[in-house]
Amino acid sequence: MLQIKNLSFGYTETEVLSQLDFTVGVGENLAIIGESGSGKSTLLKLIYGEYDLEQGEIFWKDTKILGPKFNLVIGYDFMKYVSQEFDLMPYISVEDNIGKFLSRFYPEEKEKRTKELVKVVELEAFAKTKVKNLSGGQKQRVAIARALAKAPEILLLDEPFSHIDNFKKQSLRRSVFNYLKQNGITCIVASHDKNDVLGFADEMIVLHHQKIIAKDTPDNLYNTPKSPLIAAFFGEFSLINDKIYYAHQLKIVEQSDFKATVKRSYFNGQTWLIEARFNEQALFIEHHNALENGSPIHFDIIA
Repeated sequence: MLQIKNLSFGYTETEVLSQLDFTVGVGENLAIIGESGSGKSTLLKLIYGEYDLEQGEIFWKDTKILGPKFNLVIGYDFMKYVSQEFDLMPYISVEDNIGKFLSRFYPEEKEKRTKELVKVVELEAFAKTKVKNLSGGQKQRVAIARALAKAPEILLLDEPFSHIDNFKKQSLRRSVFNYLKQNGITCIVASHDKNDVLGFADEMIVLHHQKIIAKDTPDNLYNTPKSPLIAAFFGEFSLINDKIYYAHQLKIVEQSDFKATVKRSYFNGQTWLIEARFNEQALFIEHHNALENGSPIHFDIIA
């Protein structure tokens, strides 16, 4: 189990993180979300041991995680960290990057393990390609596979799919997160993308103003968001009588007590997102077709 106890940290006298307390069980997937600058990446680096703690403690099972004042080499063998900057070897192939740190004394096992991980990150067609010839998204996938090569107990992922195009993201997420679950690897992922979280995370932490403002399952946080900040992570929403409603929870009707004026229509696939003005604020409603700008509408709450 990962234990974070009363953790506080700042690069200057101003704290970036303040009095954080939480645990993550073995094999669990924890997502960390929050606005840019909320401390997501900093928290991952602290867990990895990249910085010295000013206050608090971090334990993985019975091992206390210590920073560079105590460790000449940052990090621990049981933990791997994949940052947004890839530290790969550009002049050797994808499979050589992944297999670089596996034992040469067991060549058959090394080859089998390398092929398995190339498949997990869906790079079979590029296994023999030199890393310098890959795209940014492909390099990100190599970095993930290399981190998994030595079977870590805990994996830290910082925006792990940010460089990967939408053609690959969905299947890659399923492949990577399913692999982690099947192998009992604890995962902590910092992300701004709800698709990295919904369907995969066991729990979510929301960081805001240096503190944890929510820790719950994605299902609970989505269905009962306790603040506009949390709702905004999941999608477009409106505030009506101080209550939060997602766009799909409102419906345009012939007559109701709620009246608004259409401002703009956005096509988003199966439906249109209607932006309207209601009580001098923005209102968002899912609808089956576009509406004329400036036209009056009535809507109702169907949540």
